Amino acid sequence: MEKYFKFELFGTNFKTEVIAGITTFLATMYIIIVNPAVLADAGMSFSGVLTATVLVCAFSSIMMGIYANNPIVLAPGMGINAFFTYSVVLEMGVKWEVALGAVFWSGVFFLLLSVFNARKLIVDAIPKQIRYAIAAGLGLFITFLGFVKSKFIIANPATYLGIGELDVMTVTFLIGLMITAILVVKKIKGALILGVTATTLLAIPIGRIYGDASAINSGVSTLVTWKGLISMPDFSVFLKLDLIESLKLSLVPVIFAMLFTDMFDSISTFIGVAEAADLVDENGEPRNIKQSLIVDSFATLTAGLFGSSAGTSYIESATGVEEGGRTGLTAIVAGLLFLPFMFLSPILSMIPAIATAPALILVGVFMMKPVLKINWDKYDDAIPALFGMILIPLTSSITQGIIWSFITWTIIKIAIGKHEDVNWMLIVIDVLAVVALVL
Repeated sequence: MEKYFKFELFGTNFKTEVIAGITTFLATMYIIIVNPAVLADAGMSFSGVLTATVLVCAFSSIMMGIYANNPIVLAPGMGINAFFTYSVVLEMGVKWEVALGAVFWSGVFFLLLSVFNARKLIVDAIPKQIRYAIAAGLGLFITFLGFVKSKFIIANPATYLGIGELDVMTVTFLIGLMITAILVVKKIKGALILGVTATTLLAIPIGRIYGDASAINSGVSTLVTWKGLISMPDFSVFLKLDLIESLKLSLVPVIFAMLFTDMFDSISTFIGVAEAADLVDENGEPRNIKQSLIVDSFATLTAGLFGSSAGTSYIESATGVEEGGRTGLTAIVAGLLFLPFMFLSPILSMIPAIATAPALILVGVFMMKPVLKINWDKYDDAIPALFGMILIPLTSSITQGIIWSFITWTIIKIAIGKHEDVNWMLIVIDVLAVVALVL
């Protein structure tokens, strides 16, 4: 095992990789409940999508570990699932079976781009400065998600965002955050896992001894609630995709939009984690990139077969990398941990958002390191980098951040005569980006 995963080369060991895998799983496990909740609005079976979500997470993450030897976990993407439900099914009136077919075909095209190295050309076309900005932007985004999940940051009509009410839940979150931060600073192994556990335990008295969580917990006053142990898997959406209807000309824009969004979400996430964790090869490029992108393609393709929106690389993988995960064993451990929750999903629902939020927030510190590599004194580099870095959290869209950083980079570089900084593939990407924005 040590020889296969190259523990010594990457400065890690079996124990570290296992802890990292558990940490990544804990940070990503929310998707088991959240993805079915989103796709249920499209008329799909909640329990059926839950089973599909587990299968996508497990299959693609294990494949990433074995084939690409990278500590990246894959799961159905947030944002792309909302596009699937609210834009394609509800707004356009496309049947969910047909929409699943579109997911499958976008995965097929995705795979062809990966096999024939077109996606590597895209990655190579992304300027180094933009890569650093994407990593930092993802760090800001994941930190922002943590604060939002904990209700510490809320919507404010006057200032757009504001501090939430300092109630028993936010105080519990803050205590959990401080505990986790201290463990991280002291470099305690498994600090993020211990933080999640400690915050969950601190949340048990809420609604039982003091406080009331009804306002943020679907009317239920308690945060940590026992919902049983066993829930049998439901295969009602498995292989229910419509492959013929989804190839109609009217659905070509849908397939393209899915392909474009999934591609740039996965590429930017992969680059961001690779840059932050120094998961690069001797040429400074993301490690085993072709293999990783092929796995990402299969995650989308199989998602359509299993009954879910597209799968993609997950930024929460950074939590495991922060714990020392450097090889595919991290992804394999996380993937295997998903499988029992085909039967044990009620256990996951016991862990409240305020318990996983501290881990996400602290990962932001780790993800921000590449910002030091940006040429802030060179404005033709700094301005596009800032656009990419800030628009990712402000729009809650990785794709929007990377699109506008690309377009800004291209316009500024051409305008000042630095044509050598803009290659032909970047121009192609810009054109596709504009088409995606219009669609």
